[in-house]
Amino acid sequence: MKYISLEKLPQLLWALAMLALPVTSFRWFPGLGESTLVRPLALYPLAILLPLLVILAWRKKISLTIPGAFIVLGIFVLFVIFSITIGSLINPVPLRGQTFNGRVIRAFATLVIGIAFFVSAVWMNKNEADLRFTVKWIFAGLCLDLAWSSLQAITFYTGLLEKEMVTHWQLAFSMRELVRTNRISGLAYEPAWLAGQIATVFFPFLFAAVLTKFRLTKWIWLEPALLVLTSLVLLATYSRGGLLITLGTSGLMMLIFGRDVLKNMWVWFVRGFKEKRLISFLFRLSIIFALVGVIAGAIVFLGQKNYFRRLWEFNAESLSEYVVNINAGARGAYSVGAMGAFRESPYTGVGLGGSGFYIYQNLPDWSLTTVPEIAKQLNPASRLYPNPKNIYVRLLAETGLFGFVLYLAFQFNLLGEMLSLYKKKEDWAHFAVVAGVFAWVAIALYNLTQDSLATPNMWIVPGILAGIASTQLNKEVS
Repeated sequence: MKYISLEKLPQLLWALAMLALPVTSFRWFPGLGESTLVRPLALYPLAILLPLLVILAWRKKISLTIPGAFIVLGIFVLFVIFSITIGSLINPVPLRGQTFNGRVIRAFATLVIGIAFFVSAVWMNKNEADLRFTVKWIFAGLCLDLAWSSLQAITFYTGLLEKEMVTHWQLAFSMRELVRTNRISGLAYEPAWLAGQIATVFFPFLFAAVLTKFRLTKWIWLEPALLVLTSLVLLATYSRGGLLITLGTSGLMMLIFGRDVLKNMWVWFVRGFKEKRLISFLFRLSIIFALVGVIAGAIVFLGQKNYFRRLWEFNAESLSEYVVNINAGARGAYSVGAMGAFRESPYTGVGLGGSGFYIYQNLPDWSLTTVPEIAKQLNPASRLYPNPKNIYVRLLAETGLFGFVLYLAFQFNLLGEMLSLYKKKEDWAHFAVVAGVFAWVAIALYNLTQDSLATPNMWIVPGILAGIASTQLNKEVS
């Protein structure tokens, strides 16, 4: 019987982590309450992987990369600890059984989880071979996600499977049952989380593969097919943020990296109308009709949900009324309320996890009478603890201007390391840069709608690119 060698075990654990990436709210985590929703299944293999990598490095079996991003991230973490100290001096009054120390421990744990994903991604990706290995397993996880999403679609739209039965299947691994509004959530907690995964992890690699014609397998049709299927699932999530982020970022990436492709497509398209061959003319005309049909079909499909249709069907006389009309009133109110914590301590913040203690007393007036979710939160019987729902607002409130600037420095350091790979005149490097920048922009936009530091989406792809870029730079220097 053959056993996996200690040196090969990290690859197996990393493959399992990438395969499990779509499962964001795994039910079976010890010591966590029902209110803890971010529970990435991938954390289980990483809990073994990271100590193993350190042991192998200590035994000089492998070498571990220390990119410049680690230094900036380390400074940010040190300042977070300092801001926690400042926050403990303020020591806000407990809220609904939640104490400042309890929230700090919880919040710092989420930061440690996020950094674990980032460090693992850096150390497990050093060259083209590692990149290929990682992305293949990310695609394997995507295939599982697409399969489960298809099962949900069959349940919602055909009646071939009973919803109650499929709900029991999903509750076997997830914290949440099927979404009652028949929106696809895949293996994630909710549709918006699935859309966020697609926009920040899966779509960047698929888009880059199609744009650069870089293939990871011998099946040249695989990436285009996955791109189409993933786009369909993204539509079925009805996630406004996920769709807008993916479409907007795709357009921006085409302008930055795909100008030659767009030019060649345009030249080919126009040339067909100049030719005197009827078949060329009809073929290009059919392309126009097909594009119009796809766009119209997508709009009609999305317009079936009142939740989505409110984006363009509204009767509002002010920005606040429009925000409430599109069901974003609670999210906006929490962000405004969290800025009260920023005003309390603008330079150092009130401590990681502490912004929730300041939200209720700083809610805007318009939210108190027009947003049902706010009324539910303010109910004296409620035990809910509010969150800013925006990572930038959260960092401003909890780490102040200094912490916020350090976080931005970390993010732009990552972007710089990604772009440094563009100097390599190799197809795989071009593919990596396009995927990395796509993910970086998508994450920057996605963070406007979420505030968890434990979400793997915001760490994985930047970590992969940082690890590769740092290794390649060290090779050039040596």
